[in-house]
Amino acid sequence: MIVLLPPSETKRGGGDGPPLRLEQLGNPGLGSLRSALVGELVDLASDPVACRSALGVSALQDAEIERNAALRTAPTLPAIRRYTGVLYDALDIDSLSGAEAMRARARLVIGSALFGLLRADDRVPAYRLSATSKLPTKPTLAVRWRPLLEPLLTELATENLIVDLRSGSYVALGRTPTAIRVDVLAEHPDGRRSVVTHFTKAHKGRLARALATTRAEPDNAAAIAAVARRNGMHVERTGNELTVVVPAGPGPVSPLGE
Repeated sequence: MIVLLPPSETKRGGGDGPPLRLEQLGNPGLGSLRSALVGELVDLASDPVACRSALGVSALQDAEIERNAALRTAPTLPAIRRYTGVLYDALDIDSLSGAEAMRARARLVIGSALFGLLRADDRVPAYRLSATSKLPTKPTLAVRWRPLLEPLLTELATENLIVDLRSGSYVALGRTPTAIRVDVLAEHPDGRRSVVTHFTKAHKGRLARALATTRAEPDNAAAIAAVARRNGMHVERTGNELTVVVPAGPGPVSPLGE
C-alpha cells in the first residue's frame, strides 16, 4: 500500500543532511525535470519581482526566495520531516518508533511540484514551489509533470494499492484513476453536510497515520475504510471513493459544491 500525501507550503528550515543530491532521490526517471526545475528556481531567485509573481508571494515572504536561491547548497532533511502544517502535525511522524515507523516510511509518498514524487526518507532542502506556480515562459507544472508522473503512478498501482490524499492541484500533476480518493465532510445536527476546509488536512493526517502504521495490509477500499473505523473515524464508501464524516463544529466550512 502507498499513502500518497500532498506537500505543504510551510516547511521546516535547516537540516542535518548534505546538500541536495538529485541522483539519490527515489524514482530516478524524474531526474531530468527535477534538475530543470531546480535550475529555473535558482535562476529566478535573482529577480525578486519576477520570483514573487511566479511563486505568488509578497515582499514579506522574500525568505522563501532566499530558500530557492540556496537549493543546491542548503542542508537537507528527510521529506517526511521537511513538510509541516496541519496534516503533518496530525500525522506526527516523530512520535512513531520501531515497527510503526518502519511501516510508515515504507508506505508514505509525497507529491511535490518540484520533485514529483518523494519517498519519506528522500532528503530535500526547504523550497517554495506550489502546483499552481507559473514559471516565466514555461508551460504549467501540470503540463510538464503529467507525462512523467502518470506512467509512474500507473506502474506503482500495478503492485500497490494507492490511497490518494492529495489536493486537486496536486492530483492534476499526475492522475491515478485506480487510486482510492478521500473527501472530508462535516455533518450538522440537521443532517446537512458541508465541505470542511482548513480542517480537512487534519483529518487526512489522522487517516494517513492510521494507514501508515497498521499491521494490516489493506488491498481494497473496504479494507481501507475498516482501518479508519478501527481508529475511530466515521467513513462511508462508494466504490473507490471514501468520505470521512465529522461532526460540524467551530471552524470554516463551505457549502457542498463550492
